[in-house]
Amino acid sequence: MTTEPQPMTGFNPVAGQPQPPDQPAPPSPKQLLAPIWHTVVIVVVLLANSLGSAWLSSLGMRAGSGAVTEKARILQYAATIALELLLLGFVWIGLRLKQGKIRDLIGGRWNTPESFLLDVAIAFVFWVVAYGILIGLGFALGLAKPAQMDSAKKLAGMLAPHTLGGLGLFVLLSITAGFVEEIIFRGYLQRQFAVLSGNIYIGLIGSALVFGAGHGYEGIRRMILISVFGAMFGCLALWRKSLRPGMMTHAWHDSFQGIFLFVATRMGLLPSN
Repeated sequence: MTTEPQPMTGFNPVAGQPQPPDQPAPPSPKQLLAPIWHTVVIVVVLLANSLGSAWLSSLGMRAGSGAVTEKARILQYAATIALELLLLGFVWIGLRLKQGKIRDLIGGRWNTPESFLLDVAIAFVFWVVAYGILIGLGFALGLAKPAQMDSAKKLAGMLAPHTLGGLGLFVLLSITAGFVEEIIFRGYLQRQFAVLSGNIYIGLIGSALVFGAGHGYEGIRRMILISVFGAMFGCLALWRKSLRPGMMTHAWHDSFQGIFLFVATRMGLLPSN
């Protein structure tokens, strides 16, 4: 009598139980999300854009806010939206090279209205707490000093939308940034750096530093502030295992700033054309 050879049963070290036959083992959690060259390109593009925006900002500051027209601001908003979407597409390409998906980076799922409302509540509480921390840190960095406040007003006057059309595009930019930048920084870079370093906290800090460095037009002190903000977003993503609350907070934080700047300009609190 002969016996047919039986399929080998492996062992799944992640689940801690036997691996059913004829099923591939799950991907290693240490697998890169994309090739290293892909990550280098993204970081270089982000930093180059930061340097370019810092140079343009310095030119505008010297020329005065009146030198920046509303048409120029609208073109800047549109160009930034385009760049964000191009970077998102490039991230998608990198993920596909490793058989990954954008939705895997986002994580989480809203199976019920309650799960959606829970993320909304978490996003709001996170925003209030984070904003309070940023205000305190801003004072510690000397951003409340007259010279820094004057510089901030000039910069705000250049960036603030001055018309309803400009405000609408600014809000669209804010929503785009909330979605795209959380995918790039907290979804892609934070995890990729964690895999490369072997430490999730190094990944968090590395992503936060790139996030801050990507805002060159804000100046060194505010770049430090933005890095801390990025680290807080990273902690939220690690805790929730999802980018959804961070996306909501990021989008309405930027939108709120645009609305505030628009109102301040209309009230004459900021330099206007």
